[in-house]
Amino acid sequence: MSGFIIRAAIVALGLWLASAIVPGIEIRNGGSLIAAAVLLAVVNAIVRPVLIILTLPITLLTLGIFLLVINGLMIELVSALLHGFHVDGLWPAILASIIVSITGWLVNSFIGPKGNVEVIEIRRY
Repeated sequence: MSGFIIRAAIVALGLWLASAIVPGIEIRNGGSLIAAAVLLAVVNAIVRPVLIILTLPITLLTLGIFLLVINGLMIELVSALLHGFHVDGLWPAILASIIVSITGWLVNSFIGPKGNVEVIEIRRY
């Protein structure tokens, strides 16, 4: 359970950064930010795999770049479902998905699969 909370906090950090960097993304308050992060995690767990399977031919044709559109659509869906989180269009949503992905990638490099902080030791002999 703590791993889910840590990962939701990472997504919330990515969404906050996206709202600070990308024009057209608005988060009204901290509660909306947390709700958007949790809802995005649920949408990514349920809806995103179905869309990936349904759009597999176009994803293969574009060598995976269409996955950016799918990620943007997931952020658009969260925006449509949540009143405190607003995205102006698909391009801001795609940019936000890139920022959320990069933030998650950077922070998850320090967190293990169970949500624990990993310490890497480099030993020189």
